[in-house]
This record gives sequence, C-alpha cells and structure tokens, in this order.
Amino acid sequence: MDTVTIVLVLLLAVVVSGAVSRMLPISLPTPLVQIALGAVIGLSVNYRVTLDPQLFLLLFLPPLLFLDGWRIPKDELLKDVSTVVELALGLVLLTVVGMGLFIHWMIPAMPLAVAFALAAVVSPTDPIAVSAIAARVPIPKRMMHILEGESLLNDASGLVCLRFAVAAALTGTFSASGAALNFLWVAGMGLAIGVIVTLAATRAKAWVTKRWGEDTGSQILVSLLIPFGSYLLAEHIHASGILAAVSAGVTMTFAEISRQAMAVTRMRRNSVWDTIQFSLNGIIFVLLGEQLPGILGGARETVALSGHAEPWWLAVYVIAIVAGLAALRFVWVWASLKLTILRKRSDAIAIQSPDWRLIAAMSLAGVRGAITLAGVLTLPLALDDGTPFPARDLAIFLATGVIIVSLVIASVGLPMLLKGLAMPPEPSKQAEEAAARVATAEAAIRAIEACQHALAETHGEADRYAAAGGRVMDLYRERIEGLAQGPSDAMRAEERLVREFRLVGVKAERAALVELARARQLGSEVARKLTRELDLSEARHRG
Repeated sequence: MDTVTIVLVLLLAVVVSGAVSRMLPISLPTPLVQIALGAVIGLSVNYRVTLDPQLFLLLFLPPLLFLDGWRIPKDELLKDVSTVVELALGLVLLTVVGMGLFIHWMIPAMPLAVAFALAAVVSPTDPIAVSAIAARVPIPKRMMHILEGESLLNDASGLVCLRFAVAAALTGTFSASGAALNFLWVAGMGLAIGVIVTLAATRAKAWVTKRWGEDTGSQILVSLLIPFGSYLLAEHIHASGILAAVSAGVTMTFAEISRQAMAVTRMRRNSVWDTIQFSLNGIIFVLLGEQLPGILGGARETVALSGHAEPWWLAVYVIAIVAGLAALRFVWVWASLKLTILRKRSDAIAIQSPDWRLIAAMSLAGVRGAITLAGVLTLPLALDDGTPFPARDLAIFLATGVIIVSLVIASVGLPMLLKGLAMPPEPSKQAEEAAARVATAEAAIRAIEACQHALAETHGEADRYAAAGGRVMDLYRERIEGLAQGPSDAMRAEERLVREFRLVGVKAERAALVELARARQLGSEVARKLTRELDLSEARHRG
C-alpha cells in the first residue's frame, strides 16, 4: 500500500511541477522544479523509495528511447548526420576516456572502471531539459534537430559504454579486443532485434486488423509493448536492450507508413504516448529530488570514500566534472563545425564561420538529465563476490550534482545565448509541400470521379451523384488552382486572416457549446462528439 501511495504522490508532484514552473515570475526549467518538489517529498515523508537498478532501467528507459527514435524527424536528422554522429559517438568516446581518466586522477579512491562508468553516464545529453530551459526563448529548429539526434544516439552509446565499464568493475578485467567483439554482438544484435520485433508486431497487427477490424485500445497497447518486448528479448540473449528500444522506435516510423492505423487510433495513441513521456521524465526528476535528502545526509560518509573529511570537497568535484565536460564539448563542437565547413567549402561558395555564440549555445545545451540519472542508478549494489560495489554512493552523488549544476548553468546562460541567434538557413519546404498537396488533391478527384461512375451505374440517378461529387471536387480544384498560381504575399496575408477568422469562429462555437451543455440542452455524447470536431478544427487551423 505504501508503494502505491508514493507512486501517486510522485505523479501528483509531476502535475504540480508543470503548473508551478508556469506560475513563477522567472524562467525556471520544469526539471529543477520537479527536483525541488521531490526533495520536499523526501523531507516530508518517512517512506523512502528503494530503487532496484534493473527494474528502474526496464521501466523508464525502453519507452523513452523508443519514443525518441519514433518521433525524431528523420529527414532533418539526415541533413546534419555527420555533425550528429560526431557529437553522439566521437564526443561520447572522448568523454568516457578523457573524463574517466580525469575523474580517476582527481579521486584516486574511485577505481578506474567505476570512473569510466561515471563518465559514461554523464556523457548523454537531455534535449527535454534543454527544451524546458529555452521554453521562453525558442531554440532554432535546426539546432534542436541536431540536439535531438545527438541525444538519441548518445543515450545508446553512453549506456553501452556504461555496460562495459560495469562489467570491467565486476570482473576486474578488461580486454580491448574482447570488448570490441562483444560490442559488435551487443550493438548489432540489439539493433536487429528492435527491427525484427517491430516488424513482426506491426505485421501481425495489420493481418488481424485486415480480417477482423481494428480495435483502438489493442492497437495502442501493442505500441506500448513493443519497446519492452524488444528490450527484454535483447537482454535475454545478452545484447543491448537500449539499442533494441531505439531501433524499434526508428523502425516504427517506417512500419507505420505501409500499415496505417485509423485516424482515431493515431490521435489517441499520440495522446497516450505524450502522457507517458511527460510522466516518466517528470517522475525521474522527482525521484532524483526524493533521493536527494538521503544522498546529502550521507555526504560525510560519501566524501570519506574520496579520502577527504570535509563535505565541501564533493562540491569541488562536481564543479570540476561539469567544467571538464563543458570544455570537452566546446572543443569538440568547434572542431566538428569547422570540419563540416571545410567539407562543404568550395572555390565558388564561401561559407561563413559559425558565430561563437552558436558554438557556446551548442556546448551549453549539453545538459544532463533523465538518462544520466537512470544510468547511474543502475550501478550494481554489489560485486560478484557479494562485496558492496566500490564508490557507488559517490558516483550517484557526483552524477546528481552534475545534473543539477548543468541545469542551473544552462537555465541562466542558454536563454541569453539563444536570444537573436540564427542558425544557417534551411532550404524551404514550400515547393515540396505544394507538390504533395497537388498530387493528393488530384488523386482525390480521380477517386471521387470513379466512385461517381460506379454509383451511377449501380443505382442510377447520375445527376444526384454528380452534384454531390462536384461539390467535393470543387474544393480540391480550388486547392490545385491556388497552389499552381504560387502563393503571393497578398495570398499569404489573406490565408493568415482566414485562419484567424476560423479560429475566432471555433472559439465562438466552443463557447456556445459549453452554454448548451451547462443548460442541459445537449446530451453528453453529442457534446463530446462536437467538442472533438472543434478540437480537430482548431488544431488544423493553428497548424
């Protein structure tokens, strides 16, 4: 019963944190509010959450990484794939090796394998935390695409490095050649299992739907089970469950293209996944805050592991690690952007060097968040011989400090750097969108004409079908004519006004609907249906 109660309290804290972060007069990121509320919970109740590392990893990481892989814009990612790979793989390896050696040098009492494990968990970045920080200063789209792609890949690469570091700590041995071969198996089979499970699940779902119809609830449940199934199957054969969840999410994008679900299923599924993403990310930060009093309470014992007596040494270590991570990231981002410019430079085209603010913003955006916390909490409690895992509490404290300090620094500095910052321009997609709209409209007209003829031949009354079909086809022809002429400034301005007027109309319709429902002149079922139609109309016009 206590477990259920604490889960409900954590969920309530997630809900409250969103409201509090909007109410505050200063731009305070939601993750920091969630950490603070979690700390209040930790100080207010006697019950403590005991986190099982493996259970924590299973519950939180597969759905979050699956959703990242599913929703990340693939085309935008491919445009800057070289930069993303350099940040997500090269920077992670540099961070694990460089920061691992630095941490071991700074804290000799921490074994080298544990130092590498700590460096591995602080290497992944968290774009959700960055988005929360820059909520009032929008991040340029191209920069956000790079950060999302980097986060998706470095989550996997960082956690795979963590796996090898933990294995070295448990066994006391490490073989570079053995690790390379093991990495190929772990990564290759993990990726393959994610693809296989997703394709098998979606094809089976499509086969059942084709013969017996589609059930929205079961469709949503299948999408929820795919990341967990991929993860568990991969872990069962000692492959990477993390990479399996990521590849399952990426595969889901392409599987859905050929096996489309009903519109209502997609809308409800998106709502469910939005809720899951919001809840899981929030709970992770609230749990961090809930664990904070215990972590700080044991600070004196924890600092003793490092060979010092004063607790303020822990703050020195955290600041040193944050500074080291920032320096490595700044140098790597600068070198990566320089290499990108050199690759694209030609004699005919001179590409301007990136603004220093762009490099600083990309460096500062390397905020650590949910994945770092989830990773460090998965450190084993004991070695194979039963002795406590060396410096585990110290590693958790330092990782927690890195998360909080990086969030605070970025919340102060990132909005200032982002203000007025412009990324290199992206090619316009208006022509691509217009061509797609024309093609779909022409296909719709052909289908309506075929349906007209079929109905007229079967039932007669050709005039009635011609009139009804003509009304619909006129809408498509207007779209084609408007797009063929090309959108002028006047047409764009008129279109904006049309959208504004439609939104005004939708708002009035909604108010009238509410009044009818309050006056009990409208049944709840009809009110729900009309409300849904107004929601879709508003979403369409705002988009």
